[in-house]
Amino acid sequence: MARKDDITGEGPVTGNSVSDSNQKTNRRFKRNLHEKRFYIPAQDRHVKLKVSSKTLKTINKKGIQAVLKEARKQGYDV
Repeated sequence: MARKDDITGEGPVTGNSVSDSNQKTNRRFKRNLHEKRFYIPAQDRHVKLKVSSKTLKTINKKGIQAVLKEARKQGYDV
């Protein structure tokens, strides 16, 4: 199960952990993912999507239909 956002396709990013002695080691910054069920009135059905908190805030602001339409326009398979 990939740790990716179903709508935006964003996954974990890499960076460095920096110690007190300024020694750098590689680490991953994981997305804050949630599995949520959304109702789409136009299709009269529920969809279960794995979305990040950032995407969830966007859905609350714009609505699920607008976000899905925008994601399809950008080339994401939703």
